[in-house]
Amino acid sequence: MRQLRLPAAAPDEVRTALEGLRAEAEIPAAFPDPVLTEARRAATAALPDADATAVPFVTIDPPGSTDLDQALHIERDGDGFRVRYAIASVATFVEPGGAIDREVHERGVTVYGPTGSYPLHPPELSAGAASLLEGQDRPACVWTLRLGPDGGLAQATVARARVRSRAQLTYEQVQSAHDGGAALPPSVPADLPALLRAVGELRVARERARGGVSLDIPEQEAVPQDHGFVLRHRATLPVEGWNAQVSLLTGIAAARMMREAGMGILRTLPPADPRDVARLRRTATALGLHWPADTSYGELLRTLDSAVPAHAAFLTEATTLFRGAGYLAFGVDGADPVPPPGAAEHAAIAAEYAHVTAPLRRLVDRFGLEVCLAHSAGAEVPAWVRAALVRLPQTMAGATRRANAYERGALDAIEALVLAGRVGQTFEGVVVDVDGDARDRPARGTVVLGEPAVRARIEGTALPVGERLRVRLVEVDVAGRKVVFAPA
Repeated sequence: MRQLRLPAAAPDEVRTALEGLRAEAEIPAAFPDPVLTEARRAATAALPDADATAVPFVTIDPPGSTDLDQALHIERDGDGFRVRYAIASVATFVEPGGAIDREVHERGVTVYGPTGSYPLHPPELSAGAASLLEGQDRPACVWTLRLGPDGGLAQATVARARVRSRAQLTYEQVQSAHDGGAALPPSVPADLPALLRAVGELRVARERARGGVSLDIPEQEAVPQDHGFVLRHRATLPVEGWNAQVSLLTGIAAARMMREAGMGILRTLPPADPRDVARLRRTATALGLHWPADTSYGELLRTLDSAVPAHAAFLTEATTLFRGAGYLAFGVDGADPVPPPGAAEHAAIAAEYAHVTAPLRRLVDRFGLEVCLAHSAGAEVPAWVRAALVRLPQTMAGATRRANAYERGALDAIEALVLAGRVGQTFEGVVVDVDGDARDRPARGTVVLGEPAVRARIEGTALPVGERLRVRLVEVDVAGRKVVFAPA
């Protein structure tokens, strides 16, 4: 998901637009009193008997994060590695069928916006008792992942245990320590940056070998400048990619475990639609990127650097290739049977994959974790998990649709803010898509500008898809989240 940010003193018209967008997308803001009451009671839940507090886990997140789902520890294991990944044990706090459970099924996901987030769980849990905060004993689902010297997954187990994070680190801190800058706190293993890089790069190599691709989606920020705003991208750091590979590794391990259990829920994605690839090629043209005809989009993505503005804009636009993502529940009454090998892969990852690493922010992860915990312990999957699996794909589809609508609308508002006061000016762009046949009648399409990196509506006749052209800004409405161009 794209990350959008506005300065704390965002214009009132943008805040008004975003609040209207939230209501339009039917994203709830406040939690009902019964949910908050239950959350306060649940926050006192007993910790697991199993004690893993001796493991020096750390969290690595953006600055200011409070919903900390994951804590990490890596060590050498012979000529390979042992990765331990602690995931917040949300099931410890949520009573099946209770007020919190009903509420989170309505929400589905945490929705992030430029001025704040709308959390899946009440803050008493998501930013409190269930979050893997520094120095606090917390219940967690602790994955132990043993890797060979080539980064291949040799063994995976998961069990519930008590953990204690040694430090809440940022990506910038870990990257700086890796690059020879400021040292990490003494409570953090000194070899963490080097080991994270070693594991991350081995996993990236395996991803490429199987035909997978990861998107380094840069954060976008509206920055005040010269009595207006400009839209900038924050380049992703190498450590963010290495850290993401640990999460992907865990999701792949979870999918294998679910297949062994004969029950679970997979995250699926069909191959990219050729029409979307063609549109992305037109976007590359708009941004001045060279994309040889014999180069796949995966190969191209690996050559890009999110520190380059045009590359960052392209990486953001490349998310349009990942259409059709969904969930497949299997092995329970009313759901699909166990899929044949290779029939339920995630096309971008090029492997079977399950969401299990963000239970504070995604509903489905809590249930996937419980399937894996039961299978790893040789126990039966709880009845409340089996009963919920069949409905989860539909629940998550609705939640993801609402979150995407909010994200797209928020970006529209920011793009309008950036272009405010510039009606009548001309820009260079490329029409990447047109609704219907626009050869001899008025039509609408989508234009992508090179500078600023904006994707907006264009109206006119004979819209030349895939060709560079000058376009004129004819309408901007920040409150209405609307930007319209016409051929100049």
